[in-house]
Amino acid sequence: MTHLAFSRRVFALSLALAALSPIAVAAQGSTPSASPESCIEVEGSGDCLPVAPESERVDLGEMAFSDPTNITNPLFPISNLTQVIQLGVDAGESLRVEATLLPETKLIAWNGQEVETVVSQFIAYLDGRVVEVANDFYAQADDGAVWYFGEDVFNYEDGVVANTDGTWLAGKDGPPGMIMPANPQAGDVYRPENIPGFVFEEVTVKATGVTVDGPQGPVEGAIVIQELLMDGTLEEKTFAPGYGEFLAKTDTEFIIVALGVPFDSQTEAIPTALSTLSTGGAEVFDAVLAENWDAMSATMAEMTTAWDTYDSGDVPQALAIQMDDAFDALVTTVEDRDVDAARQAAIDVGGASLDFQLQYRSLAEVDLARLALLAHQIELDSAADDAGAVSSDVVVLESIWTRVARTVDQSMADQVDAQLGTLRAAADAGDLAAAATAAAQLRDSLAGTA
Repeated sequence: MTHLAFSRRVFALSLALAALSPIAVAAQGSTPSASPESCIEVEGSGDCLPVAPESERVDLGEMAFSDPTNITNPLFPISNLTQVIQLGVDAGESLRVEATLLPETKLIAWNGQEVETVVSQFIAYLDGRVVEVANDFYAQADDGAVWYFGEDVFNYEDGVVANTDGTWLAGKDGPPGMIMPANPQAGDVYRPENIPGFVFEEVTVKATGVTVDGPQGPVEGAIVIQELLMDGTLEEKTFAPGYGEFLAKTDTEFIIVALGVPFDSQTEAIPTALSTLSTGGAEVFDAVLAENWDAMSATMAEMTTAWDTYDSGDVPQALAIQMDDAFDALVTTVEDRDVDAARQAAIDVGGASLDFQLQYRSLAEVDLARLALLAHQIELDSAADDAGAVSSDVVVLESIWTRVARTVDQSMADQVDAQLGTLRAAADAGDLAAAATAAAQLRDSLAGTA
């Protein structure tokens, strides 16, 4: 979404957390896999990838799907997850992932039946630019295991689709894969993707009964798995009740849940401090362009007090680090009178505030505010003559709009559809001036909706 700062301090935190691997403190320990009885060719190398014997697999039986979209498995509660935000690093770059439940379902023909699946939207960003958008399809079998029925994947470079690698569909390309057993035990083996040579992942459960530090405090009953990918990469993941995938790490990547709703939702009204940060960021964004630095001093003072007040409470720590970085950048760039950097920092503070606000507001309200913030981002990226960033912004606008369009009245939906069409045409043509104009019009249309 916006170019959210996530500094080296997060990477240091990631390394510290990685050193405290849940495997080392698991309640029930881990069970090593037995010697493999077969192998799969490693992607592009001709080497043999050892896989577990069938005797250890728990995904080989027949399954029935009587109520497949009612996913009650606590370790993969995808039908009850409105949105999960994960933050981390990948090869030294900031990494952000949003997984969002979409309002529609998808029928997938498999094994002589049509299975209705839940659709979850996955968006990944590196250093603020979108790198992947995917729709993932899941269904729960009658025994409580959750199955993965495929994904539509779009991989992006500078806001343009580079390829659709990773796309697959059960029934068309191969079988569905189990993504979470009904009652996982240490030593269990299953395959979330099971089309060797096309898509493949084999999971071994390493530990159960693990307690993790969630955004609102300790969460018991997590499991730790090791995932073997088709290229031979090993990835460690933790799945926690209420969140599903909670943590993932490899040699170069670390990402952890920063917030998940409704699990982390709060019943009280949105704190005034968060509203102050959002409105203050918008005021600074406009005032900086006029280089009215003196007028910003009162606003910055109010924002500083607001953040200090809110941060003094028990807040999700990954989001707090994100806000610390964004707000520190805003203070520094305003002091340095760096117009472009200050406007970017103002957007980042607004985005960080909206992540916090997700605890108190509906996803639709937050998404509409995110759209308005992205319109600001397009204006800034257009002024910087960064066509790739503008194209990336438009992709995210379109992706967020797909999940919020049904929540506004038809006249508003038609208006935004038309403006997004204009933005898309301008981005495709590289006409950044037209993109900036369309973004300003979109922002005006969204005024007062969130």
